[in-house]
Amino acid sequence: MVVAVAYPDVVVVGGGVVGAACAEALTRHGVRVRVCDRGAPAAATTGSGEGNLLVSDKEPGPELNLARASCRRWPRLLAELVDEIGPSLADAEWEPKGGLVVATDETAAAPLLALAERQRVAGVEAVVTTDVRGLEPHLAPSVAAAVHYPEDAQLQPVLATSALLAAVRRRGSEVCAGVEVLGVHRGSRVTSVRTKNGDLPCGAVVNACGPWSGRFAEIAGSSLPVEPRRGLVLVTAPLPPQTVRHKVYDADYVGTVASGSADLVTSAVVESTRSGTVLVGSSRQRVGFHESIEVRVLRALARKALALFPVLRGVPAMRAYGGFRPYTPDHLPVIGADPAVPGLWHATGHEGAGIGLAPATGQLVAELMTGAEPHVDPAPFRVDRPALQGRALECA
Repeated sequence: MVVAVAYPDVVVVGGGVVGAACAEALTRHGVRVRVCDRGAPAAATTGSGEGNLLVSDKEPGPELNLARASCRRWPRLLAELVDEIGPSLADAEWEPKGGLVVATDETAAAPLLALAERQRVAGVEAVVTTDVRGLEPHLAPSVAAAVHYPEDAQLQPVLATSALLAAVRRRGSEVCAGVEVLGVHRGSRVTSVRTKNGDLPCGAVVNACGPWSGRFAEIAGSSLPVEPRRGLVLVTAPLPPQTVRHKVYDADYVGTVASGSADLVTSAVVESTRSGTVLVGSSRQRVGFHESIEVRVLRALARKALALFPVLRGVPAMRAYGGFRPYTPDHLPVIGADPAVPGLWHATGHEGAGIGLAPATGQLVAELMTGAEPHVDPAPFRVDRPALQGRALECA
């Protein structure tokens, strides 16, 4: 436990949405923070995200609990930030538009409906619907089953991160762009971090480096099997409002999220943005940090999106972008203190769900550091859980 009086400084390494959420929650608890990012905040994994806040793709268990806590926290947090930093800085394009998961054949329908039933038992609002056209008028007619998730939402991830960091600055803490943390100094515990600009004293350091968290854990003297998992997104030209009303995805998306395969897996995911563009995903592929955009992946995404929304045929694709997501072998985030290095904490491993899980993650880190009662059970996210032990870091 880090007591704010004894250890007034925490360095958060990583200025993406998870690092920003940790910094916001810590400063809310009165802890003085420095956020260090080797580039610009929100410029890496967060800037490549779609901004999804999902409960629909999660089995009952620890991650679903974290997701539901975050989905409740995001709108309250943004409202609080409006009062603190003003509406212009706190505008994150919050849209509680809900999600629609569809099965396009009877084979996929049964697993989808079974998952929805398990989620309902866990408290999720999962509504089996036959009014697919009422929810999505342009959806293809070949839908065997559909489940509506009113709790799913969307925001603009870069704006959300910027709002969190603006609050951190307003509270007197620092956000340092272009400062790469190269290691830590410690005696019996962490005493400072080492950068090209000199040492920064601190009582603790939070590893919020996303896909690079395994590398940072290693230079800090620990081990963490977090690897990059690459994903690509297609962006269409703007379409008329309400062409796509929800986040809509094929039921096989849940399987691609849970897949441990290093090979390419794709699923149809389609959603609009406030500007009218449509985001088309999703793909997952463990290829290390190789940044090339493969045409075969984009073709697969386009083909599957057209199968769900024929109205997209002929719509120009304006651009494509990719990003790396922090993958763990058991598909759970790593949140909490590292027992091997006193003073080292982790907030990583969220893969593609970091934007949705960020506020609950930050809140949990702050609670554990300051000795407050955790709002969710932290045990499943421990760095020393059995599923992570003995796993080597394999990223290229």
